Amino acid sequence: MGELSIADIVFSSFPFSDLSHAKLRPALVLAYAQRNDWILCQITSKSYNDNKAIRIDETDYKSGSLNVVSFVRPSKLFTANVALFNKNVATLTDASHEKVISTFYKY
Repeated sequence: MGELSIADIVFSSFPFSDLSHAKLRPALVLAYAQRNDWILCQITSKSYNDNKAIRIDETDYKSGSLNVVSFVRPSKLFTANVALFNKNVATLTDASHEKVISTFYKY
């Protein structure tokens, strides 16, 4: 995989909260955590009635895109090594990324 940056969307094996399974899903890169580890935020095609979920659509991408309207869930975070990332598919605009960050800080 090529160069990685904050606000990129990658496909990664995202663990269930009880660690019983993992699911390949898109995730938003939030921050670099050292030694090729990155902090990711779950992206899903359903809002799950999560009032903090942030809807993203074609207007929210600086480059690339996901094929469906999706929801970034700031309450679902995960730290992973870059070796676990399948591919980089998109990058959010600065404004959309900032919206995620500001929602996260409200928790």
